[in-house]
Amino acid sequence: MEKLIERLNLDRISLAFIGQSALKIVAVLIAVHLGNKFLKILIDRFFQKQLNSKLKVDTKKITTMSTLAKSVVTYTLYFIGLTMIIAIIGIPPASILATAGIGGLAIGFGAQNLVRDVITGFFILLEDQYAVGDYITLDRFSGIVEEIGIRITKVRDFNGDLHIIPNGNISNVTNHCRGDMRVMFDVGIAYEEDVDKAIGVIENFFADYRMKEEHLTDGPKVLGVSDLADSSVRLRIWATSKPMEQWRIEREIKKGIKQALDEAGIEIPYQKRVILSK
Repeated sequence: MEKLIERLNLDRISLAFIGQSALKIVAVLIAVHLGNKFLKILIDRFFQKQLNSKLKVDTKKITTMSTLAKSVVTYTLYFIGLTMIIAIIGIPPASILATAGIGGLAIGFGAQNLVRDVITGFFILLEDQYAVGDYITLDRFSGIVEEIGIRITKVRDFNGDLHIIPNGNISNVTNHCRGDMRVMFDVGIAYEEDVDKAIGVIENFFADYRMKEEHLTDGPKVLGVSDLADSSVRLRIWATSKPMEQWRIEREIKKGIKQALDEAGIEIPYQKRVILSK
């Protein structure tokens, strides 16, 4: 009977210990979650003040540093939370060290990629290879940078797909947002048309377009005759624009040239099909 009572008491103590430990673990998880949200709000407010200040700041760099700071805070809080949970469970430091000694080699091999990702991410930021909002190509992925973390980079392509790339896997980077972007294409006119007249019509349109388009950095202009093709005289059009504006500007210039040549009665040749019926 006494043994049964002792056993029941031990079971109660064990259940009480498990219950207290579970509550402590839940409390740690809640604290980590709330702390993460609170610190991210503080980070957002701090960097928003930098953007709203009178000092001239680079918006992309501020956004990148904000994203990185949030990433560092998240990983730090997770590490602290994990350490506290291990202590609550009651695993002694000596046991952890012994386990680390036995499995250290395996952990070392597994951590190599993590360390490589973090170091590469550090140099990406230090060398300012790209920032949040830049249009880049990473090996075979192209898109807009949405996030730069200490371990990964997130790039969203024009199909809407989000590519999550470990920083350690990034070897070749092409940044399409550094410096002016080029707009260049050819426009064909019929051989029967007056080339100088066509150039004059296009240049008149360009003069009006320059007045209203603030994202142009040079041009647009007609460089001259680029080719004598089979069915047209081809005129080379050239301009430069601010990053990420080149595609829109090219579309608008092509539309404007078409309308200007139509109004002037200058033919743009195209393939025609003649059907003869007997």
